Amino acid sequence: MKYTQLGRTGLKVSRLVLGTMNFGPQTDEADSHAIMDAALDAGINFFDTANVYGWGENKGRTEKIIGNWFAQGGDRRDKVVLATKVYGNMAPDDSSLWPNHDKLSALNIRRAVDASLKRLQTDYIDVYQFHHIDRRTPFEEIWQAIDVLIQQGKILYVGSSNFPGYKIAQANELAARRGGTIGLVSEQCLYNLAERRAEMEVIPAAQDYGLGVIPWSPLHGGLLGGVLKKEVEGGRRASGRSADALKDTKTREQIQAYEDLLDKHGLEPGEAALAWLLTRPGVTGPIVGPRTAGQLESALRAVELELSEELLDGLDEIFPGPGPSPEAFAW
Repeated sequence: MKYTQLGRTGLKVSRLVLGTMNFGPQTDEADSHAIMDAALDAGINFFDTANVYGWGENKGRTEKIIGNWFAQGGDRRDKVVLATKVYGNMAPDDSSLWPNHDKLSALNIRRAVDASLKRLQTDYIDVYQFHHIDRRTPFEEIWQAIDVLIQQGKILYVGSSNFPGYKIAQANELAARRGGTIGLVSEQCLYNLAERRAEMEVIPAAQDYGLGVIPWSPLHGGLLGGVLKKEVEGGRRASGRSADALKDTKTREQIQAYEDLLDKHGLEPGEAALAWLLTRPGVTGPIVGPRTAGQLESALRAVELELSEELLDGLDEIFPGPGPSPEAFAW
């Protein structure tokens, strides 16, 4: 496994991030533990989760699965850089009766971090991430709450997720003026070959402010994982949003051209899509969310792939991206 610094920090993290969203809803606890063991054995030390994972009446379940894995010992917790998120509603029942159990108020941040620590069976979180912007809560309040948690030793670093570029700038400018926390150190955003809008402003903002970029959905919901090839071979067919996307003739032709190009170079689509992200400026590492040990093994091979300039140029022709801001929408 290869490692890099997380943004401008001294923290060393693996070039692949283990996403845990499937733990609970699609992967049972025993298999989830086996995947985490395999990831750690392979050198992946950066694990990502969120307090709402498990979803619905099972929200919090994923953090509990991770906490039970930590409780097995073997220095599991000490070897892992643990990231979780706050924002989603964690109310126990009718949310209208619990108006302060979501978003980024100082009250909810304090409550949410303590609940996550209990579920995760740990006394600190390495990277505490804001899952979404909160349009109602000022950053003065957010940073004041974060300063207290850092002083208490409950969190070490703070990251964002799904932030636009201007909010990254706003958050870090205020953090600098306050002189407390060092501000955001990472941004977790939707970014892959087929969805490159983050290149316009989010990634440039992250680079300017020293945030490590952590792409989620690196295979674009399975579209970049060889979905057409699997259909031909009689394997798993596209479903959900991927199936809907392939109903569009232009999208289907684009994915077919992508798979044909990689077949020409003797590469597996999913592995190449991950390897492409590892070539992108500012990217710390993409989040891989394996449902099985086999999917983890495939993701690991991406770290060792070397993509030729010819292939990179070919990928840019198929998925050109929007271009940088402001040239993408102005002169």
